[in-house]
Amino acid sequence: MENRKDLRLAVLIDADNVPYANIQGMLEEITKYGTPTFKRIYADWTQPTVSGWKKVLLEHSITPVHQYSYTSGKNATDSSMIIDAMDILYTGRVDGFCIVSSDSDFTRLASRLREGGMIVFGLGEKKTPVSFISACDKFIYIEILKKMEDAIKPEIQTKSKGKNKQKETETIGKIDQKLFKLITESINDLADEKGWVFLGDLGNLLAKKQPDFDPRNYGFKKLLLLIKSFQKLELDERDTGKNNITHVYVRIK
Repeated sequence: MENRKDLRLAVLIDADNVPYANIQGMLEEITKYGTPTFKRIYADWTQPTVSGWKKVLLEHSITPVHQYSYTSGKNATDSSMIIDAMDILYTGRVDGFCIVSSDSDFTRLASRLREGGMIVFGLGEKKTPVSFISACDKFIYIEILKKMEDAIKPEIQTKSKGKNKQKETETIGKIDQKLFKLITESINDLADEKGWVFLGDLGNLLAKKQPDFDPRNYGFKKLLLLIKSFQKLELDERDTGKNNITHVYVRIK
């Protein structure tokens, strides 16, 4: 998906279903896609399970929304978050939403927001149900944000112990035949008469087919690096003649 930093985004966080430990990484990721206009977080703030969030709210200018859990087993905060999302939708003051949760209860909300013309980004843990992931335009796993943070630590730290280095290179996605098939079928969908596809167009189609597709899931910072890892794919860098800018094209060998 093409990044559009001019998008106005409403960021709604479900404190019950995402960890607070990497809130900095989450917010930095969101700014790649737009500017947070609303930043709200929902919870029953009388509960000890969300106490960790209280320490980071002021630092990141996130507005807490309190909702008592009236009945055991019923998540009243979900309802509060859904009502606020619909209110914001009808104000017309945003271009999209970022729903930060690992809860499938927001599947219908994501679908409804897209029906209303909104772009919907999702952030959640690997355990997030596929129904919610599929309802978003793009879904990012929180785990990869932490792994990318570890990957850019000074080299002296990453070489300290072999076990630590191995842990940092772990991925949450698997490079296998299924992934290769997704990429090659997408190339065929877009290929010109010579089989070439602009890498940016390929990335957009992959995200549309599989909202949680992200090269970082497989340990690569960029799609280009992931493509280079496949020996059966060929790359061509073409000079545009403008300020040394090159466009990268890919095809199947």
